[in-house]
Amino acid sequence: MELTRRQTELADAALRIIGRHGMTALSFRAVATEARCSLGSVQKAFPSKEHMLAASFTRLRESAAPLPPGEPGRPTLHSWLVALLLGILPLDAERSTAQRQGDAFAQVALSDAAMAAAIAQSDTQVRHLLASLIARARSEGEVPQHVDADTVAWAVLALAQGLAAQLLYFHEDEADIHKRLDSVIAALLD
Repeated sequence: MELTRRQTELADAALRIIGRHGMTALSFRAVATEARCSLGSVQKAFPSKEHMLAASFTRLRESAAPLPPGEPGRPTLHSWLVALLLGILPLDAERSTAQRQGDAFAQVALSDAAMAAAIAQSDTQVRHLLASLIARARSEGEVPQHVDADTVAWAVLALAQGLAAQLLYFHEDEADIHKRLDSVIAALLD
């Protein structure tokens, strides 16, 4: 979804509201207040609340899960996957907010087919990226030939999502998580 500069600003304001107060607090009026603009300007930018939600979800996906620096899958796939997961897990206030925002969209998806489709599409893109990196590592000899790229990509995404949910209510030391992720990723790639 392509967003204008104004839609981006308003979607970011919506995300701040969702992060602080949850999805039930989101309204055109709340976004106008958060963005310090008129209600009419929000309504002009988004013809419906569904459009505002879609724009906000787009912004969340663009900003909440940055890839580790450098070429994806390098210097090794193993180290890159560990860095990726450590970068997205809610281990600080900013990433915890992003996780709560993502969880709020997942709740909307339970009753909103368009949101469910957007989340599914985003997850599919992530799995495809991971599978392509795993296949490349397999072709280069970094990963054994018997490793199924699609299955491991699915497992990495499931691991990330499950661990992220747990870390919202059960804090663990980042060094301990790093050590566990290192072991789990090694097992998945072996």
